[in-house]
Amino acid sequence: MNRVKVGIVGLGRLGRHHAENLAFRIPNCELLAVCSVIPEEVEEVQKEWNIPYAYTNYDEMLKNKDLDAIFIASPSGFHCEQIEKALNAGFHVFSEKPLGLYLEEALHVQEVVNKHKDQVFMLGFMRRYDKSYAYAKKKIEEGKIGEPFFIRCYGLDPAKAINGFMQFAKNNYSGGLFLDMAIHDLDLARWFLNAEAKQVWAIGGAYAYPEFTELNDAETGAAMVKFEDNKMGIFVAGRNSAHGYHIETEIIGTKGTLRIGTVPEKNMVTVFDETGAVKECSDGFLERFDQAYLSEVEEFISCIRENRKPSVTVEDGVLSTALGYACKESFETGELIMVQSPYHTLTNK
Repeated sequence: MNRVKVGIVGLGRLGRHHAENLAFRIPNCELLAVCSVIPEEVEEVQKEWNIPYAYTNYDEMLKNKDLDAIFIASPSGFHCEQIEKALNAGFHVFSEKPLGLYLEEALHVQEVVNKHKDQVFMLGFMRRYDKSYAYAKKKIEEGKIGEPFFIRCYGLDPAKAINGFMQFAKNNYSGGLFLDMAIHDLDLARWFLNAEAKQVWAIGGAYAYPEFTELNDAETGAAMVKFEDNKMGIFVAGRNSAHGYHIETEIIGTKGTLRIGTVPEKNMVTVFDETGAVKECSDGFLERFDQAYLSEVEEFISCIRENRKPSVTVEDGVLSTALGYACKESFETGELIMVQSPYHTLTNK
């Protein structure tokens, strides 16, 4: 296969970014079709980029036999249904995280993916493709910090983005703080520690924005997780970071420690003015992880062309969803949650 022809569904902020990468930045790839339920988004992208096919109905796009792959960047609640339809229609599929908002639907999609072994399926855990995180994984595998036993993750969205998120959440597109935001960190913890979760306790609240309480969600939340072999994780996620987009990870091992993103610097520039010496912070996830978003899709296209499977699997999606859902359940009930198996969570009564 010389060029992989892709159709994308979802042209919101992240979807538009993915679409631009597919159209202009990835070798051996052609963005042949775009789809959104918002006609203005479809018309704008088709006209500006000269895209041959445009749809406002996902099922209609799946009838296009010129396509090789479907890229899913729609809201989280649509992922499972759209993955299943695309695979059953014979396409390779890339889906943004999370795999699903509910464990039952994630397990069902796992079955569907495993029935289509000749098709490539990949999930968008893009931080694994960030150069810093990939370097940290390499150091762990080399034994640089000994056996990793503790991970601490901060995932804080900039306060200036909160109004846009509130509209997103009110449309029931989010899935909550732990499934929408912390899912990346939960996946990284499984990846770095090479262990699955056994127990979860999560807390949180609405501090500056009481509207989150009405949504049964947290503005800022924290989870403590016990993994296999008594390994530990602490995860903090929030929507109201005054200084900007702050993603920080620390992995402690028996012989050393790795830290990633301790100061969320925009670049290597220091601004000296009347406020002092200032290191500006990243404005958001598209800026901080621009390279990772590109690299993960390059890998997806390469897997299709080379007839191989990506390292991020549907099982990673199921296991991370299980952990995220356990955090959500613990936050909502105030109880310690036992992760009894890779695919079930039960409350510790």
